[in-house]
Amino acid sequence: MSDLQKYKQQRMQKDPDFWKDYDKRFETFKLGMLLKQARIDAGMTQEQIARQLKTSKSVISRMENHATDIRLSTLEKFAQAVGRDIRVALV
Repeated sequence: MSDLQKYKQQRMQKDPDFWKDYDKRFETFKLGMLLKQARIDAGMTQEQIARQLKTSKSVISRMENHATDIRLSTLEKFAQAVGRDIRVALV
């Protein structure tokens, strides 16, 4: 068992409510980080992405920092703007 898993188990015992939706929140966090990294790798600013998506910088910031309820069509436009593709999987 890794140190992270041990820590998580200890914290679960102390505060089970915090960990209730952990996996779902973690996936959301990962999506935001993937978006941000793709933008950075493309050498683009949030403002540049916002212009291409015809939205505001604050919307792009929210996508990267709180990636919840993002439409698939918006993800596809974001991916296109940074020269990437979207892959969706049902698991």
